[in-house]
Amino acid sequence: MSSPRPFRVLGIQQVAIGGPSKDRLRTLWVDMLGLEVTGNFVSARENVDEDICAMGQGPYKVEVDLMQPLDPQSKPAVHTTPLNHIGLWIDDLPTAVQWLTSRGVRFAPGGIRKGAAGYDICFLHPKSSDEFPVSGEGVLIELVQAPPEVVAVLGATASP
Repeated sequence: MSSPRPFRVLGIQQVAIGGPSKDRLRTLWVDMLGLEVTGNFVSARENVDEDICAMGQGPYKVEVDLMQPLDPQSKPAVHTTPLNHIGLWIDDLPTAVQWLTSRGVRFAPGGIRKGAAGYDICFLHPKSSDEFPVSGEGVLIELVQAPPEVVAVLGATASP
């Protein structure tokens, strides 16, 4: 029998959408759907130039990240999977990573680090391996440390 899960998934933190041009993505998400651009993140290591957009407010805010590659020929190829990844608020990220790793979940290289929005993040790998047989099964999943105000609001309604 496995031990109880020592962390909770509180809700969706973000959805990341990639394409060859942020301008085309902004036409839909900002100009037509009315999302607000709240920031920009550029990283050569992640091969990304992304606009951080928001819908909703406070702990109910969900980011929609509009991403284009800095170099379309380099990896990671943030534009080749239009729904690049989904981000989940986690109430205790270090505990979650330790617990999931001990149960065979494969994480992408890079470990826990600061993400584009300033929160601690890490990624579950989209493909399994012999050593780590559990993965996102084709979906890149970002785990995001929820700040105290999000834990307070969403934690009250999250399943244990």
